[in-house]
Formats: sequence, C-alpha cells, structure tokens
Amino acid sequence: QVQLVASGGGLVQTGGSLRLSCAASGSIFSINTMNWYRQAPGKQRELVALIHSGGSTNYADSVKGRFTISRDDAKNTVYLQMNSLKPEDTAVYYCNADLISRTSSGQRRMDYWGKGTLVTVSS
Repeated sequence: QVQLVASGGGLVQTGGSLRLSCAASGSIFSINTMNWYRQAPGKQRELVALIHSGGSTNYADSVKGRFTISRDDAKNTVYLQMNSLKPEDTAVYYCNADLISRTSSGQRRMDYWGKGTLVTVSS
C-alpha cells in the first residue's frame, strides 16, 4: 500500500514563505514524476510545479521565480519552497506522484495523490 502524506501548510502574510513536504511510503520500486497541484475555492485544480526523476522541472507561469520544487529520492520526498507569497496563492495544495510500486505479482505503475494541505496567505 502506497501513501503520500503532505505537510507544511499554514497561515502566512503576504510576502512570506512556506515550505511544503510530501513523503511517499510503502512498497515503492521507483518514482517518476512528482508534482504539486493546488485548488483554490471555486476554481479547478491546477498544476503548480513538477519535477522529473532526472531533476528537470516545470512551473506554472503564476509561480515562476517564486516557487521552487525539489526532491530527495533517498527519502521519497518532494518539496515545494514558496517565497513571496500572494493572497492569490491561497489554496489547498496536493502532491501527486507517478510511481511504480511492488505488488505480490510484480510491479504496478500508478498515479497517487496525497491529502491536501491548506495554504492561506493574508493580505
């Protein structure tokens, strides 16, 4: 059984910083892409940042230059460093991983989601 557990959300003032973490646990063989999504009230979930297994990254235009995604493969963990936060960054942030797990019959590739962590930026 694979689980993704996100942490690090909270309340911060405009211009502040937060660091989100998401740890994957269970019978994991390998992790491909790890991603952060967010969903603001009344809006659709959107991709914020992603990092490939080789380390290459992509960001939504709205967070470029302010957010940094990184990963520690030894810990099966992905991070999102968020600086210069704005009220429009307020959302529930979700981590997502495309990974291969070990099963009783071999290996299985699946998409896993963690429960969200709330980030609130006050003006």
